[in-house]
Amino acid sequence: MKFWLLLTLLVCVYVIYLLLGALVISVIESPYEASLRDELRQLKNVFLNESPCVNVSSLEAFLEKIINANKYGVSVLHNASNDSKWDIASSLFFASTLVTTVGYGYTTPLTDSGKAFCIFYGLIGVPFTMLVLSSFVQRLMVMFTHKPIRYLQVHRGFDRKMVTQLHFIFLLLLVFVFFLIIPSAIFNTIETSWSFLDAFYFCFISLCTIGLGDYVPGEQNDQWLRKLYKVSVAFYLFVGLMAMLLIIQTFHKAADVHGLTDIFYLPRLQDQDDQEPILEPTDYTKDLEPKRPLTTESQTDYSSINR
Repeated sequence: MKFWLLLTLLVCVYVIYLLLGALVISVIESPYEASLRDELRQLKNVFLNESPCVNVSSLEAFLEKIINANKYGVSVLHNASNDSKWDIASSLFFASTLVTTVGYGYTTPLTDSGKAFCIFYGLIGVPFTMLVLSSFVQRLMVMFTHKPIRYLQVHRGFDRKMVTQLHFIFLLLLVFVFFLIIPSAIFNTIETSWSFLDAFYFCFISLCTIGLGDYVPGEQNDQWLRKLYKVSVAFYLFVGLMAMLLIIQTFHKAADVHGLTDIFYLPRLQDQDDQEPILEPTDYTKDLEPKRPLTTESQTDYSSINR
């Protein structure tokens, strides 16, 4: 009963957290959306007034096609890039975002056969990728978590709870610097239209496998070494995801040490099995009968048998 009450409390807090996030983002973004909508409406009216030969339905049909094409990464602007969205480097980048579940949504298959292939490819690729990443993370946990904590605890005499807490903070800072701050500075330099906040936002969204798709690297016109850049970003995603999984596993270990998981998690199945008796007490006492010692008197006398 206690576990269900704690689980209910956890769900209620989580729902409140979601509602709070929805309220904050709505307050922040709604005014800008309204102003942008008014601006586009005014531009549309100005264009129709200056072009009386164009009717509203034709313009809206044209704009709808432009918007749909832009969703697939195809632009009709005169300064748009003529690079194919499906060359080897771009396709490798797309495949990496598919199997890692990042899925920016900027470049997507246009044909039914391409969509069907993505379904079957992801069906195998997603669990395969999780297996590969988990295998790497398991070995990284030994190198970067278990061994340092054990060394400080056994050889230096530090308290286990304090060591796990400080180790997690130190590891979190390392990942924050080497997989968020430094890559953000690199993206900010390469992507000239991105601010540092945009680059940091892209790195965080990508490594959390959210992948909103509003910022995608390597889509500028005539970008230098674009193919190598795309492959490098795909490599960054894989290594960054391993780092994030390492942080999650280390946090889980620290939570176990501090007893946080015992508050909300059910007891482990093996622990429950260890506490349960193998036989019921009644059956046990029923089957246990006193055994007579083996003596000469207890042996059977065969002389009474008729021959």
